[in-house]
Amino acid sequence: MSSSAREAIMAAARRTAQAHGYGGLNFRDLAAEVGIKAASIHYHFPSKADLGAAVARRYWEDTATALDAMLAETPDPLRCLHRYPDVFRKALENGNRMCLCSFMAAEHDDLPDAVKREVQAFADVNVAWLSKVLSAAAPAGTGECERRARAIFAAIAGAQLLARSRSDLSLYDALIDSYRAAGLLPA
Repeated sequence: MSSSAREAIMAAARRTAQAHGYGGLNFRDLAAEVGIKAASIHYHFPSKADLGAAVARRYWEDTATALDAMLAETPDPLRCLHRYPDVFRKALENGNRMCLCSFMAAEHDDLPDAVKREVQAFADVNVAWLSKVLSAAAPAGTGECERRARAIFAAIAGAQLLARSRSDLSLYDALIDSYRAAGLLPA
């Protein structure tokens, strides 16, 4: 099995999990999408838990890279905070999908521990990044920045969930605008 087959499995699993969550990951369906035998997936991922953890880990790593790139290209922290909701908007733009880790977080009770850890890492990465950017925008106590970062992360994830449930991207935009009007996000 080549690394390209592994990457194709990961990409298919990501798309599936963003549309159907961890519960939607099925080796037979993924194999059909990738064009391999279901047993071949076990070569790279011995279990569904291994696949779920790998996909969630890759998702938060990709998100961390994207957030760091945003900060590098837009050193103005207020501008970064203004752009942050776009990270979640992209999933909705892609077939009304959800943030993979937000979807999996809703399945928390049914997740294997390894997957739970990776899903929690996604939230931790986002909150840490937001805290850092909030602190750079308006230095405040660490605890205050972290509390506000959690509120922003939860609000944006909630806006994505509500917009997805109605297949309405304009609802997401309206909610983000309301967060800006309320002062949670910069205008």
